[in-house]
Amino acid sequence: MPDVADTALPLVVVDAANVVGSTPNGWWRDRHGFTERLRDRLGDLAEQGLPTTGAPVEVVMVVEGQAATVSASSTVTTLRAPGSGDDRIVEAVAENQGRRCVVVTADRELRRRVTALGAEVVGPSVLP
Repeated sequence: MPDVADTALPLVVVDAANVVGSTPNGWWRDRHGFTERLRDRLGDLAEQGLPTTGAPVEVVMVVEGQAATVSASSTVTTLRAPGSGDDRIVEAVAENQGRRCVVVTADRELRRRVTALGAEVVGPSVLP
């Protein structure tokens, strides 16, 4: 019987705060609203995947702070970070050891932490 990790869809973990904050477009005035719009933009990602993963993928968006109450959608799961969003992302990757994980962030320290666990990292520019 194949290992569960061999048959599971690749997991894409989106650092919502970092992705939203990567564009100086006024997001700081409405973090919650911009995070909801990011979630909606990610809607097709589950079927289409990223350029590095192909399709389909499981999409998880980590939310924190003022955006912590952003709800999931039918194709994007939200994980609320009770403290540091980076720590919750590292936990999500650690919980999925043996499964292909791709983290979307531009945060250098987070990149180092998740690649040490075997995750791949791509920048926010790959998102729709």
